[in-house]
This record gives sequence, C-alpha cells and structure tokens, in this order.
Amino acid sequence: MSETPRLLRALGGETLDRPPIWFMRQAGRSLPEYRELRTRATDFIAFCHNPEMAAEATLQPMRRFPMDAAIVFADILLIPRALGQEVWFEAGEGPRLGELPDITRMAGEVEASTGRLSAIGETLARVRAELEPERALIGFAGGPWTVATYMIEGRGSNREAARTFAYEHPEKLDALLRVLVDSTARYLIMQARSGAQALKIFESWAEGLAEDVFERIVIGPHRAIIEQVRAAGVTAPFIGFPRGAGALVETYARAVPVEGVALDTQASAELGRRLQAGGKTIQGALDNLLLRAGGPALDARVETLLAQWSGGPYIFNLGHGVMPDTPIAHIARVVERVTGKPAKAVAAE
Repeated sequence: MSETPRLLRALGGETLDRPPIWFMRQAGRSLPEYRELRTRATDFIAFCHNPEMAAEATLQPMRRFPMDAAIVFADILLIPRALGQEVWFEAGEGPRLGELPDITRMAGEVEASTGRLSAIGETLARVRAELEPERALIGFAGGPWTVATYMIEGRGSNREAARTFAYEHPEKLDALLRVLVDSTARYLIMQARSGAQALKIFESWAEGLAEDVFERIVIGPHRAIIEQVRAAGVTAPFIGFPRGAGALVETYARAVPVEGVALDTQASAELGRRLQAGGKTIQGALDNLLLRAGGPALDARVETLLAQWSGGPYIFNLGHGVMPDTPIAHIARVVERVTGKPAKAVAAE
C-alpha cells in the first residue's frame, strides 16, 4: 500500500521526522523550462485554461526538486472571469479587470462558472495521474476578499479603494462576497473531485483590516466556503493563508475550521508554537526575498525555522511566493537541507 503523502500526514496533525516542503508559486516563474513553455501560449489566461500546458507547468518543479507536494498551475482571477468580468494580463504589469458586473447578474452565473473552470479540473486529473503517490497535489482558490479587491479596483494596488468601498457600501460588498463564496466553494469541490488532495485559500490581502472588518470579510467567508465544501462530502484538508493579518491570525485559527494555517514572514516563533498547541498545523514564514538573496543568512534562517517549529505539525514553505528571478541553486539548497535529497538537473542552466 502506498504511503500517505507526507503533506497529508502533517495536515492530519502528525509531527514528522522532517517537515514536508513545497513552495508557493513553485509552479513556473523561476524555471527556464517554464519560460520556454510560456512562449507557446497566446496569453496567460489561455495558458491556465490549457490542461496539457498547465499540467506540465505544475509538474516541472516536481521533476527538478524533491518537493513533497505540487500545487496546480492556475490563478486566483479565473473566478471573476468565469462570473462574467473581463480579465486580462498586461505584460510586465500584472492583471487588469473590466468594470465590475452587476452583482445580481453574477449571482445567476455561479453554477455556470464551475463549468467554465472545468479545464483546471482536467489539469488536476492529468497531474494526479503522473505524480508519484507519495507526493500530494494541492488545489487552491483566492480568498473572497482578495478576489473582490481586484474586481472592485480593476488591478492590483494598495487596496485603499476596496477598503473604502467596504465601509461606504457594506451591503454591496457583502453581496459580492456571497457570490464569491458560492462560486469558490463549487470550484474547490470540483478540484477535490478531480484529484486535489489538499485545498488552500489564499487571502493575500488580509492586512490593514480592523478586527470587526476582518471577521466579517475574511473569517466569515472562509468559514462559509469550508462549510459548503464539507457539506458536499469533500474531506480534503484545508490550509488558510490570511497573509498580513498579524495578531488576527490567532483569531482566524480559532474561528475557521482549517487544518493548516499558513504564516507570512512576520510570524514569530512563539505565534507558531501557540497555533500548533491549539491543534493547527503551521506552514511557511521563510522570506521569499531571502530565498532570492541566498548566502549564509538564508542557511541560518532555514535552520532557525526547522529548530523552532519541528516539534509540532509543520510544513516548510515561504511567507509569500517564489520571486521570478530566484536562483535555482538557492531553491535546491533549501530543499536539500529540509529533505536530505539533492535536486535533479533536467535542463542546461
């Protein structure tokens, strides 16, 4: 019988001989084979909706590095597009979105939106068929508030306009979040049924929120998503990532029924240990800029993280995604330190 993937054991609450390791944004970005693959797609969204290419991007880092989990190659802004909002990516600048559609009309598109995202399910199925059984496959979606900020502002920003919108139009924001909860829950159910063994909610813009607002627009929607997914019979563990939430991470951990809590770079050793003591698996906190910089400081930080959290259920990861210009040798060095296994050369560097 195949061994249960190390990632799933950690999310089940086990303290292991070494933590599982994977990196956010490990699929693509920093790898030359990804950049070559990317040239074959007409645009980024077409890439995400091409199961053959997206599966290849998902598997590329797994061939190079002895990571314990793959995360499907996709994007958090596929849902707004599936709900009827125009979404495109400007080269070198990032995402752009058209005018926010009528929310009532979008609510009528929730069921259809899942079908419009079926290509991501096919990507997951392809990856799961090729990935070794001891390596887990992660599906994901953006947190409703984070996705809403892009939908409201039309681009990535400092979120001031979205936060102002939350204060000035609370009922309209709540209605938008309900649409995103329902669409996201359906999307994650489809991902689990397509082969995802763990599910992650990326609330990338959880910083700067007052406690009552955080509870309303982050905690409430996350809890509602998980309730819908569980009601559908999906048992895959959840990792929640309220990035930038600071002290409110503990409030999140108590209120949202996730198995794992991902931590950003500001997380203290004691915070992580308190979350572990409270029954949560913790993940993350390595600075992606330090991973890019490398050197003795990176080695020292890796040792510190392993020492401070390996006494409880823990997943080694970053506090944000891999930077595009991160040297492959730095990734390989960290992965080998955690796993004891060297990277493989799959192409001329």
